[in-house]
This record gives sequence, C-alpha cells and structure tokens, in this order.
Amino acid sequence: MKEKRLYRSTDLSFRLPKGVVSHESEESFQLVRHFPLKTIFLHTLWIPVINLLSEGDFIPLEEILAIMKGPDSEKIEFLLNDLVRKGFLEQEGFSVLPDYPSVSVIIPVRNRPHEIESCLLSLGKLDYPDHKLEIIVVDDASTDHTPQVVSGFPARLITLKSNRQASYCRNLAAKQATGEILAFIDSDCLADSLWLKELISAFKDSRVGGVGGKVASWFQESPLDRYEEVKSSLIMGKRFARSQENETFFYVPSCNLLVRRNLFLELDGFKEALFVGEDVDLCWRMQDAGHLVEFRPVGTVFHKHRNRLKPFCLRRFDYGTSEPLLQRLHKSRGKKMIFPLGSSLFWSMGILALVFKSPIVLSLCAVIVIADTLNKGFLVRRKNIPVKIPVLLLSVLRGYFAHFYHSCAFLSRYYLIWSIPALSFSWLAFGVVWCAHFLVGITEYVIKKPRMNLFSFFFYFSLEQLFYQLGVWWGCMRHGSFQAVNPQLGLKMPSKAT
Repeated sequence: MKEKRLYRSTDLSFRLPKGVVSHESEESFQLVRHFPLKTIFLHTLWIPVINLLSEGDFIPLEEILAIMKGPDSEKIEFLLNDLVRKGFLEQEGFSVLPDYPSVSVIIPVRNRPHEIESCLLSLGKLDYPDHKLEIIVVDDASTDHTPQVVSGFPARLITLKSNRQASYCRNLAAKQATGEILAFIDSDCLADSLWLKELISAFKDSRVGGVGGKVASWFQESPLDRYEEVKSSLIMGKRFARSQENETFFYVPSCNLLVRRNLFLELDGFKEALFVGEDVDLCWRMQDAGHLVEFRPVGTVFHKHRNRLKPFCLRRFDYGTSEPLLQRLHKSRGKKMIFPLGSSLFWSMGILALVFKSPIVLSLCAVIVIADTLNKGFLVRRKNIPVKIPVLLLSVLRGYFAHFYHSCAFLSRYYLIWSIPALSFSWLAFGVVWCAHFLVGITEYVIKKPRMNLFSFFFYFSLEQLFYQLGVWWGCMRHGSFQAVNPQLGLKMPSKAT
C-alpha cells in the first residue's frame, strides 16, 4: 500500500490572512475583510494580539494567551476559532487535549476485502490513545472473504446474514459502541494518522453535536482522478465552517463524520430508508435539535472514488435522486433564490443594451454601479469602517459577478438536460443555458485549478451536471414534488444609507 502523508505543524497557531486589515481609532478597534466585505469589532485588549498576528507568521496559541493574560483560555480559543470561520484569521495545527474522549470508529462494509484491509491498516497508524479507541466493522452480508480479512485485525466484527445497507450497519454499531464519540468512516477510505486528533477538539464546545473533516482523493493518476481531486461531491471546501441559522443546507458527509454518541442515539441515528443523502438528513436533524455541525478542512481521510466513467455517472445520478426526497422530509428548508436589487438592475440593463444595441441603456449600468458603490460608502462611513472607494467598487463588481455566477450555476445544475429538447424549437433557450453552463465550467476550472486541461475538465463537469440533474428530475417525478428545481424567488433591497 502506498503511503500518503500530510506535512503540517501540530501546534495550534493563528495569523492574519491577506485581504484582512486592522483599524484602530479613538472609539473602536476592528478587523476589515475586503472580500466579501465584512467587519468585526473587537475589544481594545486584542490590539497587541492582532498586531502580532499581522506580521505574517503563524503565532502559537500559547503566545496569544500569554499576551491576553485572561483567566479563561478556552473562551479565547473559541473566539479565535470563530474569527477563523468568519475569514478574519487563518489557522494551522490543532488543540491538544489534556484528556481525550473515548472514540468508537464505525465502518460498514460489503464485498470489499482489499479496501477494508487498507482502511484498517491506516486506522492501525492513528495517533490516538489506544485505550480510548474502539474499532467496529459491520459486515453487511458479504458473499466473499471480507469477514476473514477483518478477522485478522484488532477490530470488533459484527456480521449480518442479510444485506441491510450502510445506515442500518452504522446504527447497529452505534448501539453497541462504548465510545463517547462515534467516528464514521467508509470502507473505501483511509485515515490520516492525525484524523481524530485534528477533529476531536471541536467537541470542546458543548454546542457542537457533529464535526466533519477533509475528504481527499486517493487516486490521482487518470483525468477522472484529477477531476475528482478538485470536484468530488465529498469536498466541502477549504475553509472552517459551522452551521448557522442562515445556512439551512449545511452538512458534512458520513465518510468522515464524528458525532456525540448520546446525541446520535437520541436522534435515532441515520434514517435507514435513505440509501443516499442519509448524512444530509442527520446533519439537518442535529441542527433542528439545537446542535451545531462543524466542518474543518483537516482531519483527512482519503477516498477511493469510483474512477471509471459509468460508475462515476451512476453515482452522480444517485446523489441527484436524494435531493427531492430530502426537500420533502425537510419542508422548512425550501430553496430560495434572492436577487439583490443593484445586481439585478445591472444585468437587466446590460442584457437590454446588448439586445437593442443601445449605448444609452449601457450607460445606465455605470450609473447603477456608481450608485451602489456610493450607497455602500455612506454605510461604511456611518459605521466608521476604513474602506476606500476603489475597494468598495471592487466589492460591488465582485458581488455582481457572484450573483450572475450563481444564477448561471442553477441553470447548469438543474436545467442543462432540458436545453437539448429545447433545441428543436428555440435556439435562444438552448444558447442561454449552454452559455451559462460554459461560464460556470470555466469559472470552476479557474478557481479549482485542476491538474488537467480545460477540455477534459469541461467534459467531466458536463457529465456530472447532466447525470446529477437526471437524478433530481427523476426523484421529482417519483415523489411528485418539484421544489428542488423550482425555488422561491425574492428581491433583496439595498440597506439604507441614511
């Protein structure tokens, strides 16, 4: 088995990222993030800490605590973590606990002897107290020698006589587990040695019910491997994040998920009727019960994705079928598309100017941008936020592009398939949808920076979009609900400057 290692500092450290500046005045002290434009006010006690973090190097938590001289180091760490999630700080390393909780690692498996062997070998290298670690493998009625492979490892094996699917296996193991924390990993994944230690500190916050970590690609050779390396559905991003009231769709995948055992049992675990999307459902129910779900781009597991074309397409179809069902189970999480007034007017005028070839209408676009920028300028001046006009202008234009991009992404994600029959009666409809799809694909290519050429990336991106939305529309027709593809529309009015 080839070895994969991640090289990084293990000491919990912080620094101020590029694009974030501090501002001190007689009345306040604040951090300003240029894009997206955000500000946060801090107590003046934080001034020496922020000045130190501004020097460019990661500063260990111990040095920060020495400067603050506060009696409650945990609250200081929580605030620093919150600044990381909001984009005002960068973090590396992890918090070392004086006493680690007991953990039960749960792995469902069926007919994967080689994969489960690699998975268990990686778990044998975990940097975690042995007496606090329990490994449970649930064999889902394998018809090959998978159980015999598992028997050769120091893991508890539960065997089923009939195939019951992964959710049932996980729930069964959770009921018999002894750990305070349940750590779910799939049989086609391998854990980094610091997997648990990098994630377990999230539970220092009693409000956190579950935490997920980074899912990296194990295969990296073929073009499809390199596509999955940056566009896998299991990739949750590169930023620390946490569920909030305004983020109703937040979740982390079950192949790298840690949950408090008591909470998991209280919620009756995964819904066993769901074969895909069960992790989404669990995370949403955790949030509905008043618990936070967190994502940390650390605590890595390496996933052996489906790296052949047919399984890749079929898996995306399966993922798509879960969306309408999840919408039906969680009606309060209806989709909404909110259109900012300034951006909506800007793009409407731009389209009209192109259609009618009118420079007068085009000039209105400039008027809208200037008005929006000035309005933001009045707002930040009232709040004593030190942002110059060029930064505000760039923020406005970035916001306009982001709005346009997300609108195009919705068309590409859910309506690309319908552009094909539309070709027979409307070239315009076909052209609009595919132009939106091209824009999204090129943007994704620039942002993700895959190790492949644009043509290959766009080929796999198009297949993913087509098969995912086939699954969505199939699920919509099957369940008689089209909420997944028919969001509620709304208009966001600008904040008043006076």
